Amino acid sequence: MSGGWLYLTVVLDLHDRKVVGWAFSDRMDVGAWDGRQKQAPLPGLIFHSDRGSQYCSHAFREALRAGCPDVRRSMSRKGECWDNACAESFFTTLKRELEGLDGRRSAAEVRRSVFMYVETYYNRVRAHSAIDFVAPDVFKLGRVA
Repeated sequence: MSGGWLYLTVVLDLHDRKVVGWAFSDRMDVGAWDGRQKQAPLPGLIFHSDRGSQYCSHAFREALRAGCPDVRRSMSRKGECWDNACAESFFTTLKRELEGLDGRRSAAEVRRSVFMYVETYYNRVRAHSAIDFVAPDVFKLGRVA
């Protein structure tokens, strides 16, 4: 991104692969869990993350507890790259499918592009092999019907 770093945090629902929360920040923090989730956390939620400093912080634990008091936290084991395969897959897909993440766009352009990708394509249209090759919103509707 022209002008410095821009960090994207996402929260994925592993049941249907939907991005249920996401946020940008100019620093590495816990922005996606600050109340801007797209859906309320369900009872029994397990929040899994890597061992990044933002997820180990007191501020994150408090934000998570405030947003969902019954949440159970889970972290990757040291050296276990497969523990975060779904999140890593999302970021790989985003970088491969979304043009304009080459470091030459402004923060505003990147924010717009990611918004359009997540909200109008990834959750609503993009087929996911883990959920019978349908989009997360379609998968959820199929389970309700």
